[in-house]
Amino acid sequence: MTGNKGPRILIVDDEPSIRELLTTSLRFAGFGVRSVSNGAQTISAVLEEEPDLIILDVMLPDMNGFSVTKRLRSAGYTAPILFLTAKDDTEDKVMGLTVGGDDYVTKPFSLDEIIARIKAILRRTIQEDEDAIITAGPLTMDQDTHEVNMNGTPIELSPTEFKLLRYLMLNPNRVLSKAQILDHVWEYDFNGDAGIVESYISYLRRKLDQYSEEPIIQTKRGFGYMLKASKV
Repeated sequence: MTGNKGPRILIVDDEPSIRELLTTSLRFAGFGVRSVSNGAQTISAVLEEEPDLIILDVMLPDMNGFSVTKRLRSAGYTAPILFLTAKDDTEDKVMGLTVGGDDYVTKPFSLDEIIARIKAILRRTIQEDEDAIITAGPLTMDQDTHEVNMNGTPIELSPTEFKLLRYLMLNPNRVLSKAQILDHVWEYDFNGDAGIVESYISYLRRKLDQYSEEPIIQTKRGFGYMLKASKV
């Protein structure tokens, strides 16, 4: 992987313009980047030099991204895979998560979103000491001791409330759909009841809103939920 000493990303897409765009942007964001254009090259690249994360297009000329993922997972490759899907298709997303993918982004995508997803995935998978403390706006969370503070006040949370708040805090100012929350917090493959998400968002709000002037968890109707954190 050429360039930076940050986490190593392998980009897999058969469109040269997308490969170039992602390569340039991710290098600028501090990642080490390599790019290939088909499934066979992906498997070779992973064997040569294990990347920390793969951005994998679902539609490839030789084999689809799901087949590539199955092969890599069966060979023992455990690093995260972020799928690029051409359409906002629930079937594709379910298939991607079923075969061992970690997240998905729909084309056309924003570079900010891709970088945010990569950072959130790596945060979950590469446990570094300095990452034990997460801060988002007035909230501080210690992932080791499970202590949560809001504006300096300790907040008591159940284990599920903690996991939900952690996911929101790792993705501040980004709308997360109920399906994404179910998958990451409850680890359901889209078979779960989305109502449970609404219930736990409501529990969290009750505990957090009493310590803030405005609701920190916002509902974006028709889209999902967002933890509002002022940008420093």
